[in-house]
Amino acid sequence: MTHFADRLAAAVQQKRTPLCVGLDPRWESLPVSIRERYPQPASAYEVFCQRVLEIVAPLVAVVKPQVAFFEQQGEAGYAVLGRLLRRAKSLGLLTILDGKRNDIASTATAYAEAAFQQWQVDACTVNPYLGRDAVEPFLSCARGCQAGVFLLVRTSNPGAGLFQDLRVEDGRFVYEHVGAAVASWARENLGACGFGDVGAVVGATYPVELQLLRDALPEVWFLVPGFGAQGGSADDVRPAFREDGLGAVVNSSRGILFPFAPEADDWEQQIEAATHQAIEAMRADRPPVRPR
Repeated sequence: MTHFADRLAAAVQQKRTPLCVGLDPRWESLPVSIRERYPQPASAYEVFCQRVLEIVAPLVAVVKPQVAFFEQQGEAGYAVLGRLLRRAKSLGLLTILDGKRNDIASTATAYAEAAFQQWQVDACTVNPYLGRDAVEPFLSCARGCQAGVFLLVRTSNPGAGLFQDLRVEDGRFVYEHVGAAVASWARENLGACGFGDVGAVVGATYPVELQLLRDALPEVWFLVPGFGAQGGSADDVRPAFREDGLGAVVNSSRGILFPFAPEADDWEQQIEAATHQAIEAMRADRPPVRPR
């Protein structure tokens, strides 16, 4: 199989957009027509997300299921997540499993093997707070499957700075030190496109930090949450990209999944329109992705 970074670059180039669609199903936001027909949330999530995948697959390269919403539904939710991941793969989409896992030793290995060997995703998100020994099982397992890992560096939530903006003795912020470690790990396994298989999660809601990290981490793919419903704009995410338009995938979840009122009959058309609008907004305000 091709190196993860090269697969990601090729997929973004083919679709000519860095947009990533997050699968974050929420019962209260689902179309009323689905809730009435499928009163069990897990079944409703499957029907809704399957249709979302079919709508967005011709338009984007990447989807990012959020594990928590499926875990919340217990055994049935896990089964739905597995079927959605398989469906996404059959539609030619790359998958990023968003669970922000981590632990040490055999527990980290179990998390990693679940993501890459059982779920067979293309990448997953990981919390690096425990250090290299806890990240190592994810790197090893991912590299054995030609997959990728996205580590939390500068997150999009309002309280991110509580710890991430602490200065250490050399004057740099904690998130800068995490970014430097990510860059070092990415350089261990570079693809032909010049990027490594270790990426950084950097929020769209902090564009200054996004630019600083892009300059400091030239070989690192960014996963950029916070676009759209969380307040990040197309202008905010512009610093995430290289001059050739590569370097980041920008996630939108609620803005794509739920642009409609639950009572709407045309929710599918509204999802498609929201996807087009997000693509065009980013295309108008960033370097164009050069076709393959």
